[in-house]
Amino acid sequence: MTTNRFVIAGTGSGVGKTTFTIGLLHALKQKGLIVQGFKCGPDYIDPSYHTAVTGRISRNIDSWMLSETTVVDIVSRASSDADVSIIEGVMGFYDGKSPLADTGSTAEISVITKSPVILIVNAASMARSVAAVVKGFQMLSDKPNIVGVIVNQLGSVSHFELVKAAIEQECAVPVIGYLKKDNLLSIPSRHLGLIPAIERGDLNFFFEKLGALIAETVDLDRLLELTKADILPETGQLFEQQADTGITIAVAKDEAFNFYYEENMELLRAKGVNLAFFSPLHNEPVPNDADGLYIGGGFPEEFAAQLQTNDIAKASIQQAIKNGIPTLAECGGFMYLTEAITTTDGERFEMTGLIPGEVVMQEKLAALGYREITGLGKNFLIAADEQAKGHEFHYSTYVGEHVSPAYATKGRFGAKAEGYQKNQLVAGYTHFHFASNPQLVDNWIRACKKVKQG
Repeated sequence: MTTNRFVIAGTGSGVGKTTFTIGLLHALKQKGLIVQGFKCGPDYIDPSYHTAVTGRISRNIDSWMLSETTVVDIVSRASSDADVSIIEGVMGFYDGKSPLADTGSTAEISVITKSPVILIVNAASMARSVAAVVKGFQMLSDKPNIVGVIVNQLGSVSHFELVKAAIEQECAVPVIGYLKKDNLLSIPSRHLGLIPAIERGDLNFFFEKLGALIAETVDLDRLLELTKADILPETGQLFEQQADTGITIAVAKDEAFNFYYEENMELLRAKGVNLAFFSPLHNEPVPNDADGLYIGGGFPEEFAAQLQTNDIAKASIQQAIKNGIPTLAECGGFMYLTEAITTTDGERFEMTGLIPGEVVMQEKLAALGYREITGLGKNFLIAADEQAKGHEFHYSTYVGEHVSPAYATKGRFGAKAEGYQKNQLVAGYTHFHFASNPQLVDNWIRACKKVKQG
């Protein structure tokens, strides 16, 4: 049996992958199709667009953090009732963990998931030369299956005809659509304030306009002809439902805290954990029946003034952690648990004060990259002989002493002790992907049971 599944790949960052992905998701949905979005890599922002357009939770798939079996399983499960699955790539098609291999790249994801590839190419100031670019992507590896090309940044329809003729003659691959320079829509802010804007429906007009534009200049019928793919089997038992543990983990989720891998939630549920969501931003307390606490990343700095005054939420989190419920705080959650957040304009806002020290926002990126994680000390989540994988991405710097680091991380620039732990609190900048080592979920459940049973 076959379905429609394809990868939107780019020759590099900024070439238009997100623009075309959003537009195609909307245009295909308007044709009455059920469309499922995926994002290569650890990005939290682009999937939020996919989710807003389709009404279905977009999933992250990452061939460095996750095994091939897990990647296939995620795609298979999430797309089982969809007509079309679109996998948005990351960076350039062959860019990944290393410049010498495809590991962690969009190309590798396309091969693992046996997905046809639509290559997005910037054709500004080029005609026949665009064929050389496409030819290079075809020739670097014979494993990916590039079935079509879409060109961006065109000067005119006649420019498109020149580029199309050159690519189809030299590369033997169809060119199925384009966008002109003067038709490009600026994607609204892809970082600060994005989630609340989407949740308010503020971007619906943008989605509709972009979808209509794509439908005019991309041959959707030809796209569907080219992107037939075999239905992927569910290959593992990672998400198989287990017995109820009787454990409830409270999850902070709102406009300020929303960076979670959906598969982290699914793994917790599959292993018998009940999730209870609450909003620190809207001054909601930790649910009374919580046996554990999860505060993920997000944009607490954007809502620091409101978070500072939300005494009910702050007091309940302080009390829950002091009572010893096993707590994981990642990135934005870690920031929220420090003494204060100082914004880029110098304003200082008091946070919960559970972690000594504070964080200071800066204009430039402070850290970005994959992390291999090993536990330190009496970390309830990950022991010293256990490893997991994750990702770090933040614009703030922690100002304080790492007197009790939670774990050691290894990245492109070496290893370091990172985060903070005390009693049953584990916090730091790194985002964990539980599917990289499901034992973390078992450890968390065991810790919760121990505290609950006294």
